[in-house]
Amino acid sequence: MTTVKVIGAGLAGAEAAWQLAQRGIQVELYEMKPEKKSPAHHVDTFAELVCSNSLRGDRLENAVGLLKEELRRAGSLVLTCADATKVEAGGCLAVDRQGFSDLVTDKIKSHPNITVISREITEVPEGPVIIATGPLTSDAMSDAIGRYFGADYLHFFDAAAPLVTAESVDMTKAWWQSRYDRGTPDYVNCAMNKEEYEAFLQELINAEEAEVHGFEDKNVFEGCMPVEVMARRGADTLRFGPLKPVGLVDPSTGKEPYAVVQLRLDNAAKSVYNLVGFQTHLKFPEQKRVFSMIPALKNAEFVRYGVMHRNTFLQSPKLLDRYYADRRNPLVAFAGQMTGVEGYVESAASGYLAAVAMAAKVQGRQLPDFPKETAIGALGLYISDESIENFQPMNINFSIIAPLEKRIKKKAEKNLAIANRSLEILEQLLAQNI
Repeated sequence: MTTVKVIGAGLAGAEAAWQLAQRGIQVELYEMKPEKKSPAHHVDTFAELVCSNSLRGDRLENAVGLLKEELRRAGSLVLTCADATKVEAGGCLAVDRQGFSDLVTDKIKSHPNITVISREITEVPEGPVIIATGPLTSDAMSDAIGRYFGADYLHFFDAAAPLVTAESVDMTKAWWQSRYDRGTPDYVNCAMNKEEYEAFLQELINAEEAEVHGFEDKNVFEGCMPVEVMARRGADTLRFGPLKPVGLVDPSTGKEPYAVVQLRLDNAAKSVYNLVGFQTHLKFPEQKRVFSMIPALKNAEFVRYGVMHRNTFLQSPKLLDRYYADRRNPLVAFAGQMTGVEGYVESAASGYLAAVAMAAKVQGRQLPDFPKETAIGALGLYISDESIENFQPMNINFSIIAPLEKRIKKKAEKNLAIANRSLEILEQLLAQNI
């Protein structure tokens, strides 16, 4: 019986291993933790969420909401575990970070077709193999992949937000509310008036940053822009971004605040909050000093400070096909953020498609045709599009999904129609027992 190796037990690797195993294939899952961790990893379990505990919007009118629904219907391990460990976050799917990782780990280790091997892999194995070592691939494996392709990686910098204890937030200066009162009030809102905001902004711009080798503002992925980088772009950049007050009313004044910092639950115990949009690479004492200028966080207890790390990704359009496989050798595939998909859900989707395709190859079945009308298919087609000259990491969005044949003026209605079309196509694919 053929055994498929999966290298890396992050979101993409765990998803890939699960999908292969569910199709009756023996899987050897290699993970370098707990013996070795990257600077951004903190726990020994699989599918660790590094930057945030949010898997973003959950509405079908939102492209990532569509991608999540596709994965749910396709039997995704990541979405099953995320739904089982979710915490309140308004219209977003956020999870208990540790609970999610624990559940993924338990399911992987208890699957009879998966053998977990705790060891760092430092060479590209012969196929069949799916390499999902992530954007934080170890130096040895990164070098090995470079030798394998004979090409340089691209790279960008990514950042994580700090966490504070719930009990240390001054709720006399904060309140629970979701923007526009959508759903239950799932965010703690920390208001600032004009004077407080301007003082905070000035200190944030001038705060001392930690040294990150090779870092420049232009190399930061837009979706995880450090808050201090945003601050340097203009006085109102934060107020139109993560600190926007629109749709919120301060109960102490009955008015919309000048700026609002939102906190989101990070665990099911409701004991830790994430500072939404506050990815940073300031030095730790500077984070404490500057972020404590937010009135509700004056005495905040930081249980984790923000960090920045270099993420690497392949020049995938030149190297990979629509199934994330090496164009020269279809039994060597890659998955996750190293392929140029950006985001937790996108990483899981790449692991899913790479695994479903690999299963078809080793079992002698026809490759499944996920078209551009589906979010899963659109991502694979994006990272393999040879016409792209300046390839950059991409979150799922409706612009890379095939447009409708008929015109619909209202954006929400158009997006919903695209989503419904996608799900109809997906159901037809799933009926073929792919």
